Amino acid sequence: MEKLMIRGGRPLRGTVGISGAKNSAVALIPAALLAESEVVLDNLPIISDVAVYSEILQELGAEVHRAGDTMRINPADLKSLPMPNGKVKMLRASYYLMGAMLGRFGEATIGLPGGCNFGPRPIDQHIKGFEALGAVVSNDHGSIRITAKQLKGAKVYLDVASVGATINIMLAASRAKGSTIIENAAKEPEIIDVATLLTAMGATIKGAGTETIRIEGVDELRGCRHSIIPDRIQAGTYMIAAAATGGNVLVDNVIPKHMEAITAKMEEMGVEVQELDEAIRIIGRPEYQAVDVKALVYPGFATDLQSPMTTLLTQARGVSILTDYVYGTRFKHIPELVRMGANIRVEGRSAIVEGTKLNGAKVKAADLRAGAALVVGALAVQDDITEITGVEFIDRGYDSLVDNLRMLGADVWRETE
Repeated sequence: MEKLMIRGGRPLRGTVGISGAKNSAVALIPAALLAESEVVLDNLPIISDVAVYSEILQELGAEVHRAGDTMRINPADLKSLPMPNGKVKMLRASYYLMGAMLGRFGEATIGLPGGCNFGPRPIDQHIKGFEALGAVVSNDHGSIRITAKQLKGAKVYLDVASVGATINIMLAASRAKGSTIIENAAKEPEIIDVATLLTAMGATIKGAGTETIRIEGVDELRGCRHSIIPDRIQAGTYMIAAAATGGNVLVDNVIPKHMEAITAKMEEMGVEVQELDEAIRIIGRPEYQAVDVKALVYPGFATDLQSPMTTLLTQARGVSILTDYVYGTRFKHIPELVRMGANIRVEGRSAIVEGTKLNGAKVKAADLRAGAALVVGALAVQDDITEITGVEFIDRGYDSLVDNLRMLGADVWRETE
């Protein structure tokens, strides 16, 4: 078992380049299965979720070749195979195979998705969308079986603006007959990224990034080349880490507009934030002000950044309140931060954070973003070592984390027990 060792107390300084977005990659890879010829994806993050997806695609008969941050996917010989267990259980985003396989073959049998467990994330809105398009959905010994003789365009109103459901319906509808309208669609940048790929493949999609998306189904999609957008969550994590250590870091290869919510909150705390064309510089200060943060759907403050933001709030003077309106029980990082000396209590959907000094400790990451929160906390500790287990969760979403932190001056290494 691997563990991450961090000796804190070193302000991060230098430049860090941001890789492609994890939350885009895990949707774009299955989207490529809708094409009849080769799709090339550039700027892929080198993370475990991408590696697992590569293996799943090969099991389905697709040709997959990876070189650095580029993946070539040729789905010409793809087969419609049931996937009740195995590698699909290792990914939350394996549910995108439902929409992709349904659009390509008119059927899909997929085991319930795995991934990080930080509270209920039902797929009822996905199923609602598939049924609206004319599919029959059933539970087959714990797997979801979806079949349709002919998918037909329909109007779908999402009860919640779910990113996963929005993308999954887009995937299936792109090969349906007729027009599909998704109302109350999620607006995240990753949805625009998927729509851009599908459009390059020959789909007709309008309104991605707004609450109403219109898709005109086509009979066939072709291969293309697509470069993935930068990872706004990874970028936000490095921004937070720079501030927590009182550092001076240029976060390069970002889209500043995607970072507006985190930028606003950090400035409110007293962090100096300089926006450039494709980069953001973070200059830390000796002292920060407490603020209240509400995690909301995009363009609000990202729920995926609420865990590391909790850590930064421990470095502020006074009491901050962080409320997550997306996942109300996403607080598995808090008991571990308390082990490090944090003064935090949870009340319903909110964490009440009182500024205090953190100490080194042995802690465990319970999910991907909880792991990021512990890394930030370990970096902020003064001259003490923090031992973090559960590294496999962190590896799901942070490309070259140890190398990047070392490059910024952190004292960090991996050990194997």
